[in-house]
Amino acid sequence: MALPGKRLLFPRRIQVHDPDAVTTISERETDARDVGLDPGIIEEIWQAVVTYYRVGLHPALALCIRRRGRIVLDRAIGHSHGNGPDETGVPRELATPDTLYNLYSASKCVLAMLVHQADDNGLLHLDDAVCEYIPAFGRHGKHTLTLRHVLTHRAGVPSLPGQQVDLALLADPAAVLERLCDARLETHPGRKLAYHAVTGGFLLAAVLERVSGKDLRTLLDERIRQPLGLETFTYGVAPDQTHRVSRSAFTGPRPPKGVANLLEKSLGVPVEEVVRISNEPEFLAAVVPSANIIGTPHEIGRYFECLLQEGSLDGVRVFEARTIRRAVAEQSYHELDGVIKLPIRYGMGFMLGADHLSFYGPDTLRAFGHLGFSNVMAWADPDRALSVAFLNTGKPILTPEVALWLRIMRVMARRIPNDGPRPVWD
Repeated sequence: MALPGKRLLFPRRIQVHDPDAVTTISERETDARDVGLDPGIIEEIWQAVVTYYRVGLHPALALCIRRRGRIVLDRAIGHSHGNGPDETGVPRELATPDTLYNLYSASKCVLAMLVHQADDNGLLHLDDAVCEYIPAFGRHGKHTLTLRHVLTHRAGVPSLPGQQVDLALLADPAAVLERLCDARLETHPGRKLAYHAVTGGFLLAAVLERVSGKDLRTLLDERIRQPLGLETFTYGVAPDQTHRVSRSAFTGPRPPKGVANLLEKSLGVPVEEVVRISNEPEFLAAVVPSANIIGTPHEIGRYFECLLQEGSLDGVRVFEARTIRRAVAEQSYHELDGVIKLPIRYGMGFMLGADHLSFYGPDTLRAFGHLGFSNVMAWADPDRALSVAFLNTGKPILTPEVALWLRIMRVMARRIPNDGPRPVWD
């Protein structure tokens, strides 16, 4: 049953339904007591998600939590299709824990590990200049720009130059790369922290493909997806599977002009257009290196559980422990990001937690993961033996309800004991 008034009272909100009627619980959930948790903690976390669903910004929310390697929560609430503000007449489909979701920018955590793995294998070195692999990229003073600069968002090319980004461009990595080769530095490499939303991914992917002789999807498949036994968890989906991917919706009020301009410069197009493009079959079938890994919350969480377990899961080693240690080592400490306009701790490919100002809640200094457009979160917290995939389909920008979103992570951090096993990078 729909709850009345939400669509009429607020701009671009979904029709909120009775949470019990639109909640699906996976059979993968196990007893929280087996991993040292009171079941009431799990229900408290889930009720925080339900509260957030009720504000009407997300057609679907899905959360998968592992504690000490066991799944203690794996649920979805809402609709994968048919309940967005612009989906009038589209049949509603319930979201489930097995619905496919886009990781958006949290895909950077996967691409980064492929780069680190290539360094381990001697195919590249993190302090090599990008132009050593892509000579044309050295134009206009970019010859000193290194792979490390790209991984740490200090490359000085945070946005694509030229006309607006469109679907045809994103589906043509060679065209994107040519634009980046022609780009001029906005800041000197290494000097300023500025989030590279799209550009860094295309650069890293081009280098990986040149040193490995394989396309990025094949690399991900061979190095991560198959070893971890994942069904999807790759760049995009096959054209005949696009219907399985939950539909994103631009929700809430339009962002203030200053914020909108900042986001458009970073993303290449207005926020509304980002959402529209991300739902197009061509985008869902393409390879957008830092923005379209698609999988279920369970699969995404399994990847982060592998990182939490020092690179080995179920007897299969995917990464060396030292590789993960290097990737999550602090590279910037609460420095103001020139694009996001927040003080963020970065590793090389990861957003790091903190004692206080952290996406992952308080007292999460050793947590590592990434934020995805706009409220997607995936991370691992070694101190709590925790790996989490928190996916959604609403794309609000700067609404007051962000406090309720942050409260979900805060409840996890405060209620789950900080007593997990300590990995070797202590």
